[in-house]
This record gives sequence, C-alpha cells and structure tokens, in this order.
Amino acid sequence: MRYLPLSTEDRAQMLDTIGVKSINDLFVDVPKHALLDDLVDLPLHMTEMEVERNFAVFAARNVPANSVPFFVGAGAYHHHVPSAVDYQIQRGEFLTAYTPYQPEISQGTLQTLYEFQTQVAQLTGMDVANASMYDGSTACGEAALMARRVTKKKKIVISGNLHPQYIEVVKNAIKHTDDEIILNDPVVNKKEDILSKVDEETSCVIVQYPDFFGNINDYSDLAATLHEQKSLLVVVTTEVVSLGAIKSPGEMGADIVVGEGQSIGNGLNFGGPYVGLFATRQQYVRQLPGRLCGETVDADGKRGYVLTLSTREQHIRREKATSNICTNAGLCTLAFTIHMTLLGEKGLRQLAKINHAGAVKLAGMLKSVDGLEILNNTFFNEFTVRLNKNAADVVEALVEQDVIAGLPVSRMYPDNPELANDLIIAVTETVSEDDMYVLVSELKEVLK
Repeated sequence: MRYLPLSTEDRAQMLDTIGVKSINDLFVDVPKHALLDDLVDLPLHMTEMEVERNFAVFAARNVPANSVPFFVGAGAYHHHVPSAVDYQIQRGEFLTAYTPYQPEISQGTLQTLYEFQTQVAQLTGMDVANASMYDGSTACGEAALMARRVTKKKKIVISGNLHPQYIEVVKNAIKHTDDEIILNDPVVNKKEDILSKVDEETSCVIVQYPDFFGNINDYSDLAATLHEQKSLLVVVTTEVVSLGAIKSPGEMGADIVVGEGQSIGNGLNFGGPYVGLFATRQQYVRQLPGRLCGETVDADGKRGYVLTLSTREQHIRREKATSNICTNAGLCTLAFTIHMTLLGEKGLRQLAKINHAGAVKLAGMLKSVDGLEILNNTFFNEFTVRLNKNAADVVEALVEQDVIAGLPVSRMYPDNPELANDLIIAVTETVSEDDMYVLVSELKEVLK
C-alpha cells in the first residue's frame, strides 16, 4: 500500500469517470513498437537494501571518463571542473535564492544570471544574451522559430554538418508549422555548398562552428549574402571552449548564436542536465526566447538587478509568447559563471590553447598509424579520421583494452555506409600524453 495506494475499485471508478475500459486504452497513441509485450525483466519486489546493492552493481559497470584514456566529444566534452565550482554553487545565498520574479529576495540569483549573460555575449561576440536555455539543441530549435518571427519567412536551410541530434530537435520544433527544411548531406572533408540552397524565402541558415566533424569554417561571406536578402545566419557552437581561440560568430556577422555551455563548469553527467546558450543582436532583443536579466538602481540609487524581459506564455497571452520554455538551467548556469569567472579571459584563452595543442599533437602521432587517414584541414580540439575498418567495431575492440577511442560517426548516421569507417576523436586538457600513446599503440594493433 505504500507504493500502490489505489484499490481495484478505485481504479475502476477512475477509468469509468474518464470513459475508458482499461488502462491500456490510455496508451493508444503510443506506437506499438514502443510498447512492451510483457513485464520488464526485473524482480517484482525487493527490500530497499537489496535495491541499493543491485544498483551499485549496475553502476560499477560504468566506465567513468576519468578512469581510462577517453577521446569522446561530438557535443559533450570531458573537461576538468575545479573543486571550487562545486563548493561555491552550494553556498547558501545560491541554494536558498528564490525565483527571479521577486527581485527583493533574489538579488544573488539575478546578479549571477546577469553576469552569465555578459559572459555569453562577450564569448559569442553578440550584443545581448538570455539567461540560458535547457541545452544547446533546444536553443537551436528556438533559434529557428525566432528567425521565422523576425523575417516572416518559412524556409530553413540547415548545414549537413550540424550535429544530427540538433537537426532532429529543429525538425521537432517546427513540426506543427508550415515551415520547410532544406537539409544538406554531411560532407566530412570538402567544402559544403550552402548558398545554392538559399533564396528570398529563406528565413535562416543554420551552421555549426566548429562543425560536427571538427572543421572550422569562416561564414562571413555567407552572412553578408544572407543579409542582402534579409535572411538570418544562425551559428551553433557545441564546444564553447573553442571560442577562446577562434574568431567569434559575431565577428563573422552571425545574427543568432546558440550553443552548449556544458564544457565550462559542468561535467558530462551522463548527458545532462546541460546549459543552453542563446545570444543575438540588439535589434532582435524583443524576439529573444527565455529570460533576460538587467541592471538598474533602487529608490536609494543603489545598484540592483531585475528581470527585464520574460517571454514565457504564463505571463502574457499565449499567442504573443516567443517561447514556451518556462525556466533556465539555473544551477548549470551558475556553475558555468563561476568557472568562467575563475578562468577569466586569460585563463580561457590558455585553456583553449592547451586543448588545440593536444589535438594537434595527437593528430601528428596518428599519422604513423597504417590504415588511418585524418580528414580535417583545420580543427580545434576535435577531428575526424577514416579507418580501414568499421569504426564502431574498432571502438568496441579498444573498449576491451580500456580505451574509449571516440565516437563512431555511424552512431549518428546508421544508414549512411559512406561514413561507417569514420571516427570523431576529441582531445581536451584531461587527455595526457600517456593517453595518446596508448590510443596510438592500440589503434596500430586493431587496424593491422
């Protein structure tokens, strides 16, 4: 009764009230292939202590990123997070701070969000940034919707080298609109043709920088062409540390910049929660989704912080809302802000240099491996290699040697045989020289 408080009679009465015969009728909209035919293969009941022991066994099967040579990136990166970050996010003024809607008791929260916005605007080279989104992919979806509102156009051109999961989120975001998506095929080691897909009906072009395969492209000419026909350039950055070393999207003429901030202050966390970045030009601030915190003065002339813009549908008429995202990733945002503050500009640039230098070093070492070709001409801390064998099989073989060699591209493109031998390798400051030697040595053995 502790976990199953309803009796058979209770359930029958509830089903009768809502007009269905059985609980299975509530799942008619779920695709049949997603439904189970039988019970999950788990014990029907356990004591609390038995549950804890069983889950401990499950947890022990995981391989933590810091326990073996680890080269996985592709949108989620293993960076070092200083212990000071974890300590400071647990301080009382942050843990007990209330919702930003009551500034008289939320100054701590509002100030950190204001500082976060400032940091993101400076990183991206844009005029204004919001107080964060859920993650980079949902921020990308919101950018497509924002471009539609700004331009009143309904055609979205998406680079084939945008992260495949981000592409799926954009498709989902516009599913119930009459927008059209033009999606390029992925191209690993040659120039992508985007301009030929653009016309006067294009609301925006969405590109990734550095792209999914690690390539770094300058989109200045693309931005200029888009602006001539009143279309927008949306630039996605999944590895925010890269902005400490390469030209900012704002310098290239981007109109909207979105990205994933996980690399700063946040661990891999099994895929989340993460922190979405969203920045734009001042002229589009009224179409910005999410929250925007501002600085002001109180009646005594003292500095204070307030919620300047809030575009949630709960606050205004639903049809006037620019987003239905009802919050920001507050704790992850705080961790980002604290880590970025600890780094400062000099520290971020140094961190970026270490990442790039490590990737260059490993790329140089990999040239000695027979059966392996590096596909990138330029990259930051991530690049793609083409193997003489199926990349997923190679990764699995190296797992047996306690090496996590990277992401097989086929994980994201299972139906594209041309990419089956491609492997994306990331190098952050957490990768040691010994880790590199181990990877090179094991690849030589597996690729024989």
